[in-house]
Amino acid sequence: MMNAAFTHLLVALLATLLVVAAVIDWRTFIISNRLNLAIAALAVPFWVVSGTGLWPDVAVQVALAAGAFLLFALLFQLGMMGGGDVKLAAALALWFPPAAYLKFLVLMSMAGGLLTAGLLIAHRARAKTGRPKIPYGVAIAAGALVILAEPYLNHFG
Repeated sequence: MMNAAFTHLLVALLATLLVVAAVIDWRTFIISNRLNLAIAALAVPFWVVSGTGLWPDVAVQVALAAGAFLLFALLFQLGMMGGGDVKLAAALALWFPPAAYLKFLVLMSMAGGLLTAGLLIAHRARAKTGRPKIPYGVAIAAGALVILAEPYLNHFG
């Protein structure tokens, strides 16, 4: 039972850090390396208390995170994501198994599309020139929070 309680505590801590990242990104357009490192590092005790096996489970998580980092680094190079966003999305791959991470990517993309559309409309309504800045960490956090909440809200799955 202690493991379950500690697992819930770590998930709650991750959720809190995601809200902090979203708020900071909304206000400053920056997600700090320290915050991303904390999210990544907390995956290790989460693996231990949730019973995630070293092989192949942790190896798959690490490979997924490396692949996500490479994919999002390419988007960073193309000017489509910020560096903090890349690191946050990759750090979350350490927390979610592949199927959940795929679902997270879909949710993140949907949230990002809504966020971008809303900010674009607001930008145009204010008759501003140029492209609006998009705090994509908000969309990343939203997608991850839905994944984290699902086991607590969906009692049929």
